[in-house]
Order: sequence, then C-alpha cells, then structure tokens
Amino acid sequence: MTAHDPDDGLRPHGGLLLPTGSAILTNSLLNKGTAFSERERDMLGLRGLLPPRVFTIEEQLGRVYGNFRRKSDALEKYIFLTTLQNRNETLFYRLVEEHAEEMIPIIYTPTVGQACLEYGAIFRRSRGLFISIRERGRVAEILRHWPDLDVRMIVVTDGERILGLGDLGALGMGIPVGKLSLYTACAGLHPYYCLPITLDVGTDNTKLHEDPLYIGINQKRARGAEYDAFIAEFVAAVQQAYPKALLQWEDFGNTNAFRLLRQYRDQICSFNDDIQGTASVALAGIIAGLRLTGGHLRDQKLLFLGAGEAGTGIADLLVSALLQEGLSLAEARSRCWFVDSQGLVVRHRPGRLAEHKEPYAQDHLPLATLAEALEAHRPTALIGVSGQAQGFTREIVARMAALNPRPVIFALSNPTSKAECTAEQAYQWSDGRAVFASGSPFPPVTLAGRTYVPGQGNNVYIFPGVGLGALVCEAAKITDGMFLTAARTLAAQVGDDDLALGRVYPALSKIRDVSVQIATAVADEAHRAGLARRPRPTDLEADIRARMFVPNYREYV
Repeated sequence: MTAHDPDDGLRPHGGLLLPTGSAILTNSLLNKGTAFSERERDMLGLRGLLPPRVFTIEEQLGRVYGNFRRKSDALEKYIFLTTLQNRNETLFYRLVEEHAEEMIPIIYTPTVGQACLEYGAIFRRSRGLFISIRERGRVAEILRHWPDLDVRMIVVTDGERILGLGDLGALGMGIPVGKLSLYTACAGLHPYYCLPITLDVGTDNTKLHEDPLYIGINQKRARGAEYDAFIAEFVAAVQQAYPKALLQWEDFGNTNAFRLLRQYRDQICSFNDDIQGTASVALAGIIAGLRLTGGHLRDQKLLFLGAGEAGTGIADLLVSALLQEGLSLAEARSRCWFVDSQGLVVRHRPGRLAEHKEPYAQDHLPLATLAEALEAHRPTALIGVSGQAQGFTREIVARMAALNPRPVIFALSNPTSKAECTAEQAYQWSDGRAVFASGSPFPPVTLAGRTYVPGQGNNVYIFPGVGLGALVCEAAKITDGMFLTAARTLAAQVGDDDLALGRVYPALSKIRDVSVQIATAVADEAHRAGLARRPRPTDLEADIRARMFVPNYREYV
C-alpha cells in the first residue's frame, strides 16, 4: 500500500509500506518487473520470482515496443497495451510518452471505439468501478471498495452515447479508462489519483440484451426520478469519499448531459468533456485557422451538421468569445446555424425543440438539407458533429471551396468510421485549399506534389490540461471562461511549421508541453476569479511541472 502526504497536491511520496514477494509484482503502480535491483530483490523477497538479469527501463522499453509493433491488428495492440498497463504502469506510460503519436490513437480514438464494441469479449481485468442502479443505497459503500484513498480525478459515464456508436451500456467503460490514461500520459497526473467509473443503469440496445458476453445488467435504461435519485446519491457519495476530486462527465446522452452539467457544475468541481472540451478544441482550431484564412473571429459564420452536445457546446463557447469582441448576444448566435435530422433548426419548426437547440433556432424558413442551408448562410466554416459518415459530400465541399478561398472543414465525429469526410476527400474536393481537421487521425495526403498533414481536433489537447490546472490550484469549480482560456492557449501553441503543413493543432509529440501551458493558464484564471483554494505559488508553471508524474522507476531500498 502506498503511503503519501495528502497535502502534497499531485505527487504521492514519502515512506512506503511495501508489499513483498509476489504481492509487489502484482501491484501495477509499484511493479518494476525485471528492473528491480539486486538489493531490492534481496530486501523485498524477489529472489527466484524474477529472471536473474536486471534490466534498465530503457531496455524494457525496447522489448515492449518491439512486441507492440509485432501486433498487426489495432485491437490486438489495444489489448497488449491494456495488459501492460495492468502489469506495470510506469513502463506503460513511458512507452506512451515516448511514442505518443503512435500510441494515443490506440489507447483512445479511434481504436477505443472498437474496443468498447467488443469490451465484453476482450474483458480481462477491471480497471475501475462498475456501480449498478440495482445497488442504490450502497454507492458510498462501493466507493470505499476502491483501494486508493485520495482520488482526485474521476471520469464517469453511463454509456448512453459512446463516441458516435450510441448506447453501449457497461461496455462504455473503455472511455473512462482511456481518458484517465490520457490524463497521466498527456498531463502527468499521477495514476494513483485516477478512478474510472461506469454507472450501469441498463441499456436500450436490444442487441446487448441478447449478447451472452455482455457484462452489464440486462434491463432497459432507467430514466426519470429513479435515474436522477441514483445520480444524486452518486454525487453525494463522491463528495463525501473524495472531497478534492474533480468529476468529469463523459458520453452521457443528450437528454441527460446538459441538465446534469447545469445541475451539478456549481455543487461539485466538474465539467462535461463532450460539451466543453469539444467546444474548446474546436474553437482553438478555428482561431489558429485564422492565420491561414485571414479575417477576424467576429466575421466567421459557422454551419453545423449535427445539433447535439458537441455542436451546441462549440457554439456556446464561440458566442462567449464573440461577446468579448463586442458583439451582442443576438449577433453572436446568428453566426451559428445548425442542421439536424429534420433540416435547419428554425424557430417555427413543428413540435418542441430540445432545450439546448432553442438559442440557435433561426428566424428563417425551413430548409430540408445541408446544401440548402449552406446556400442560405454561406458559411466560412463547416463543422461536422453528427456521427453521420460521409455527411460532407463532394458537392458540399466543392461549394464551400467556391464560397471561400480557404474553406474551413472540420469533420469531428468519432471514431474514424463516423467522420463526415476523410482528409483526402476534403483536400481533393477543395483543390487543396481546405483548412481541415478531424476528430480521429487521418494519414498525410499528397496532392499535386504537396503533402498535407491533417490536424486532429481531439479533446486530448484540452481536457488533460484543464483538469490538471483545476487540480493543482484546487479550483472550487470549472467555468466556461477556463475553457475559453484553454482554447486561446492551445491556438497559441500552433507554430508556423504546423500551419505550413496545413495543421491547425500542434503535433501530439508536444502534448505534455501543451498541457502544461493550458494547465498554467487555467490555474491562473482560477486564481484571478477567486476560485482557487490553494495559495498561488510564486512560479505557477514551475509548480505545475514539479507536481507532474514522470514515468521513471524509483528506488525502494
């Protein structure tokens, strides 16, 4: 069991009450495998339990990377990395850190989507807590079963809207696990502080009810008062068990995501990454893209395909930025048009609009298609958040290119199979003029002798830094202003070399430095807003860097 100073912020340290023998080899946070020194092997009773040669972490890294590269299938690579993480977290994070651009698409999008679909079949060992609605009244008890006592970061899902794949119920656990792995790999949050949770309230996916390998409860999804009481019990239990924890809501359905965020954002330090993180990373791409397209943010006109959490979240944050630039609320909202499954979102549509769409309902005649809305609005940017594969057709992209010298085309739906268009299509159909970004990675595209490297507008650029910044200053709550600050900070990290490649985001190899800059800006915003509960250090950035987990082995004896 690890002993640590609970007032040390984000670095558990101090004396260790170490398990010995085989027990330490099964503790993923303490295990070093063949890297245990000769002295450690004697003191910890490891003689005979390990091969005699002592390896350095660099030599171990060469072995595991070689084994990883031998896996030809992405899902097999995911399983390999999960097994490594369960065995030796320090080595796992060293591997991810040194090969970030290769590893992140495996531990998160796009591969995590396939992993969630097959989570029951590939399940080996739980990395978090599954809390079922059948256990109402016992949530606090279940939280106490988690072995680490000082949890600071919880990512929780109810599995209703996993990426663009829909209701996967308990199979959605791959998302909290993956997100928290990125908190450590990309922002240096110590894995000791991380807790993934799935709230299993059932599923309306009838195929899962018939699947003999489904790992969740076999019932329809709970809703209404029963669901709300369960969530309320969960939040209260988290506040009691882990008073310093940040709660990240992840992949909840539209009917719950917005209202849960509104209800709890002032009660517990929390945010919704699908709404706020997506908004921040998209806005950062738009701001960085202005260096390619020219013009000002206040002059941009956005057309969204999809009007769910991601789309309206982006619009809300853009509106906040435009208000700071002097536009009125009505003017700012008029820059954002939405097309959903029923066509253009307009005021006088039959039936009741969902609450989150109402601010963006235009006073316009109904339009049935994206093409009609494009002609009426003549946008500078086309944002895909629909989960509708190939929603951006050749005709749509070509028309955007006719209307704009450098059309902004963001196909943000995840996983890759749900993208509104591919990078190659965006560049080809726009004669190489598109400013393109996607939610999942696409390979470089060569067109007319020029190679384009598409940017990945993935939340991994935002949420790790925001979470780290909030935790180091112990923010009382997370505000939209923090996500606006994060967006501007991320945009500022895009270099001229990135733009020369057509990329409006930094390379993933720079992600830890990007996260530090965002964490520093977010913590600064919290201090200026009077929301920080820890005293401000003399050098905020240096303090953050000193608290980050570095995947190196420590000497135990």
